[in-house]
Amino acid sequence: MAIIRRIILDVLKPHQPNATEFAMVLADLGKQYEVHLAVIEVDENTETVQLEVNAPCIDFELVQAAIIDMGASLHSIDEVDAISQQD
Repeated sequence: MAIIRRIILDVLKPHQPNATEFAMVLADLGKQYEVHLAVIEVDENTETVQLEVNAPCIDFELVQAAIIDMGASLHSIDEVDAISQQD
């Protein structure tokens, strides 16, 4: 079975939680999760952000659920790096 090692997401989030808190929640989801968050656009109520998550094995469903739980919405999956676990 293949695993995801890196994923880049386009997300629309409210101003709260702020970018730091948002990234930290995602980083705490799994072992060795590294999160890079870049704010692309800001309007009166929301921010468009690009998220890059890197880890030995990313649980995408868990990441997506955390994004939704923080009041944000996933607009698109822009890039994915996956690797096979076959011997």
